[in-house]
Amino acid sequence: MKTINLLLIPAIAVLTLAGCKSKKKSIQKETGAVEISVPFSTKEFRSDEDNFRAKQVGKSPDLATAKKIAFQNAKSEMAANINSTIKRVTDQYTNQRTVGNTQEFENKFEELAREVVNLEISNVREIGEKIFKETDNTYSYWIAIEANKKTIFDKVDAKISSDAKLKLDYDKQKFQQIFDAEMKKLADEGK
Repeated sequence: MKTINLLLIPAIAVLTLAGCKSKKKSIQKETGAVEISVPFSTKEFRSDEDNFRAKQVGKSPDLATAKKIAFQNAKSEMAANINSTIKRVTDQYTNQRTVGNTQEFENKFEELAREVVNLEISNVREIGEKIFKETDNTYSYWIAIEANKKTIFDKVDAKISSDAKLKLDYDKQKFQQIFDAEMKKLADEGK
């Protein structure tokens, strides 16, 4: 009896593995759907505690235009991510502190942050590119970019510190603590 049970274990393992492989193929057969691999989808291309990252694609019959489209799309995505992170930080910061005119502080703070983001987005670093020639003779250009969190924080801090009104209600350590916590959340979401 023990011999039969020991022989069944490898057979069950083989059948189980075969069943897993055929699921993908059977879904393809049944629905016609094909799984697509998106470039730069791995962990090292996602935002983390130290960097904001974005990836995008541009498509055009002209390779240079496809690259421009991809780069512009990636910068727009990154700017939106940075702006929303700074908005969350600002909201939390003003909720945790008693600021003279909270609404005025938030608006001015976000305005300065947007200004910094717009300046800094031109200093992003390319971390990957892939080019595909499509069957219709167009090009698909994929790009991945990053911007350093510390650089962005330092620029926001410098802008706030140079504004006399904002500087009165500004606690750099508290702001940085909230900013770092938001970056950690970003990293955790990307895992």
